[in-house]
Amino acid sequence: MADTDPEALEKEIERTRAELALTVDAIADRVSPKRVAERGVARVKANAEQLVTAARDMVVGVAFPAKFAEQASYGDDEHGWQDDYPARNLAPILIGVGAVVVVGAAIALWRRRRG
Repeated sequence: MADTDPEALEKEIERTRAELALTVDAIADRVSPKRVAERGVARVKANAEQLVTAARDMVVGVAFPAKFAEQASYGDDEHGWQDDYPARNLAPILIGVGAVVVVGAAIALWRRRRG
């Protein structure tokens, strides 16, 4: 049967109120415009870092090995690191970027003429 002790009920009510207050505070913090903006900025930064890393890996190739980092200079093939990590062909990347720019410009012009 339910506990009908008034003191026990009061303690239960106070505990429930405290839990509810914490929950409401957490929800208010989560939906506040400042927090939403902070999370959006953090997400954009993370995506930008991933994009930069991916682009660098595509252009440079696999990570430069540590054993060559102190020895090799970019104009010197004495240590042979160019043979191990050849430069990637940039033509497909440049063609893709150019295609995106052309399509974007075409869409902008089309919208400008329509509206």
